[in-house]
Amino acid sequence: MPFFSDLARMLGQQGPVAWEAARQLAHSIATGGQSEPNVDPLDRISFEQLARVAELQVANATGLATSVTGRGLQVVPVTRTQWVSETLDAYRPLFERLAGSLGSGTTLPPGAGSGHPSLGSDELALNDPELGDEADQSAAWLSGLMQMLTPMMLGMTAGSMVGHLATRSFGQYDLPIPRQASDTIHVLVGNLDAFGAEWTIERDDLRLWLCLHEVVHHAVIGVPHVRERLTSLIERYVAGFEADPNALEDRIGELDPMSMEGMAGFQSLFNDPEALLGAAQSATQRELLPQIEALVCAIVGYVDHIMDKVGGPLISGYGMVTEAMRRRRVESGDADRFVERLFGLELTQERYDRGAAFVDGIVERAGAAGLERLWRDERDLPTPNEVDAPGLWLARIDLPA
Repeated sequence: MPFFSDLARMLGQQGPVAWEAARQLAHSIATGGQSEPNVDPLDRISFEQLARVAELQVANATGLATSVTGRGLQVVPVTRTQWVSETLDAYRPLFERLAGSLGSGTTLPPGAGSGHPSLGSDELALNDPELGDEADQSAAWLSGLMQMLTPMMLGMTAGSMVGHLATRSFGQYDLPIPRQASDTIHVLVGNLDAFGAEWTIERDDLRLWLCLHEVVHHAVIGVPHVRERLTSLIERYVAGFEADPNALEDRIGELDPMSMEGMAGFQSLFNDPEALLGAAQSATQRELLPQIEALVCAIVGYVDHIMDKVGGPLISGYGMVTEAMRRRRVESGDADRFVERLFGLELTQERYDRGAAFVDGIVERAGAAGLERLWRDERDLPTPNEVDAPGLWLARIDLPA
């Protein structure tokens, strides 16, 4: 049919991920389909001034470089549309790795989709040649459809995910995912100000808190060996998905593409990321997850420690801001949790508590000198067992506990 030929040709030209579809969907979700006003120039000036304060305080408290390029650090307020575009570009390598891992599973196994899962097409043909031909044609059609739809569904998943993040994120380190080396940090001032109004928090207190939060993350994740380790772990985790074609193909096979109900069903699949992945964690991912969790726990525990050290004396309403922020981050919905699971970064309260206990244990046993060793060398990064026993980590790096 000409319609399906045109559709196949369009889908076949989109690459491993339909990025244009991702961008359109993300913008639509982020803005609700409405145009956004530009960021007020006064907000830009405000964040420029607060960023200088945060950069100086973080550098003094951590001893880490706050710049990854050697140029000045900038905290820039942006609209949701701008944040979506930058974030899709930043996450693109991860989604294309995901496309590679899922692409290997889009071919139907023998007998799939035939209505006789225990029989392959050759066995069916021996019993009933006409049924065998029909099964072959059905399997080939469904396999080809899956190969065309997977890039579109990945695009829709990426767009839905990033669009949703843009509606509630404050900065680019709500998820500690390394981005391209840059000293420009984008913050969503509209989301932040709305949150401040809801909690009746002083605007400048909240903005300075966010600047500190983003700059500390930027400094830690900007340490070359930390950045490389975290990037490698997340990339390997995303590439470790083992596609289960039956999960999605069975659902597609139940739909009638010639009916309105069938077309509505296709649309609902595009909005169901769990259907796209259709598989539990692979053995490779289960091996990687403790390593990711250990590094991320160390990072978030360290960031919270530095925030408490610097923010308390600097921000008059620090306690109130911190309490509001910490409630917010552990009250994430299912969509947020899906994003975290996709990248192996489930930031539950247990993870934050584990990181805090690790950092507190270092400070109690070895003081500031012990904490300074945390990011000094790749060999000093803690193992999963050491995150639960800071004394073991101190013993391994030859510091007295």
